[in-house]
Amino acid sequence: MEKKKSSKKLNIAIIHPDLGIGGAERLIVDAAVELVSHGHNVHVFTAHHDRTRCFEETLGGRFSPILSSIWIALILFQEFGVLDSCEGTFPVTVYGDFLPRHIFYRLHALCAYVRCIFVALCVLLNWSSFDVIIADQVSVVVPILKLKGSTKVLFYCHFPDLLLAQHSTLLRRIYRKPIDFVEEITTGMADLILVNSKFTSTTFANTFKRLCAREIFPAVLYPAVNVDQFDEPRSNKLNFLSVNRFERKKNIDLALSAFVMLQNLEGDHKIPDVTLTIAGKSFSLMVWQISHTDYWPCQCAEIFHLGSPGKQNRVLSYVLHIHEGNIIADVRAKNWHGFWIYRVIDLSLSFAGGYDERLRENVEYLEELKRFAVNNKVADRVNFVTSCLTAERNALLSECLCVLYTPQDEHFGIVPLEAMASHKPVIACNSGGPVETIKNGVTGFLCNPTPQAFALAMGSLIKDPQLAKTMGEEARRHVTENFSTKTFGQHLNRFVIDIVGSKED
Repeated sequence: MEKKKSSKKLNIAIIHPDLGIGGAERLIVDAAVELVSHGHNVHVFTAHHDRTRCFEETLGGRFSPILSSIWIALILFQEFGVLDSCEGTFPVTVYGDFLPRHIFYRLHALCAYVRCIFVALCVLLNWSSFDVIIADQVSVVVPILKLKGSTKVLFYCHFPDLLLAQHSTLLRRIYRKPIDFVEEITTGMADLILVNSKFTSTTFANTFKRLCAREIFPAVLYPAVNVDQFDEPRSNKLNFLSVNRFERKKNIDLALSAFVMLQNLEGDHKIPDVTLTIAGKSFSLMVWQISHTDYWPCQCAEIFHLGSPGKQNRVLSYVLHIHEGNIIADVRAKNWHGFWIYRVIDLSLSFAGGYDERLRENVEYLEELKRFAVNNKVADRVNFVTSCLTAERNALLSECLCVLYTPQDEHFGIVPLEAMASHKPVIACNSGGPVETIKNGVTGFLCNPTPQAFALAMGSLIKDPQLAKTMGEEARRHVTENFSTKTFGQHLNRFVIDIVGSKED
């Protein structure tokens, strides 16, 4: 069904620092697409847009970065139409890509401020007034954009930047002090502030105490996913998938440590709900059946028999363990004691996510993860996929057993929504945004951020693939009802209409 167009068509600009691949970028692209679908004119401005590392929706137009800082050159580029094109769903214009992102891998925040201020000034001087300008991540542009009094500014706060920055040394604290102060003051100058979760809303109030004292509080607008892009699962391989940027704050090593520990779970971690049928002698606990010719599960294991109790020897007890990647049945019969081993041969872990070789942390962290995998002898079962396109990511989601989401106190987290839209359960840390999006025990598991807790949750899905399937089906329903782009677009459109209406009043 076609969306009903808004009664008032607005000219809307969106300013974002770096239009790459990530949760913030996904939200910006979804916002642009949805606002266009509601009948508005939308134009995106950014300081960087790499056509080889971006979301496909941004590839419709021509993107020509400005290579000169001379103001008259900016005007000439705009006058002759060299700068941008409206061939796509929405045009994207790049200003200031020549400006440095860092100075000898230092002063990242200051450089981000300079780049975004440059973009804001270009928009201010080269373009006629917009009804609404949406900015995110860097709030210093808000007072610049408000110099045109007729324009309303909406600021989307993914998370207070001052909490993401390091304040570990005296020099860092001195450097961050004015930046943190400017962030709070300029954030409060927006006509409307949105945040991505109730968790971020609470953090916002506890962090920006001056704004709280002035009774400036944000509204919550949850990010969303386009559920229609995710098909029915192709298969349920014994593959765990992690989708995140290769940054240390994403805590990806937790997934890797849990996978290593999964290979060595034993003792009282027993695996019930399995039927084993071997040499014509059966004993049952309800769910699966494995014979000499069957594999466990879905052709993912090899079976080894170390002896047999014999057909006439009644089985008295048995205990199942995971040990070094194998499923071991410790069987006791009347006059016999032995083991039957089920060796899982396709258990694997895949990491996919944003990777930018210009960022030293991305490069260093990826190498650290690879070394960890080698040192713990799981490198042959761990795959790293850097900056995969949407289609490749969707294929990975479709084929995995479960998605691991490891950031702690994540502001929101779009990956769990994408996973659940793909009919997959999610194992995530019991903090931050995932607490608001994952129904524990229904659409996934919320765990303590320890390898042991994650490994036990992973093991429960290995031993019972039907549980993973049931959770995945419920997850899809949950996301469709609460976190679809349609719902997101309707709420965002209402926010935009309301702030323009307040201007007219």
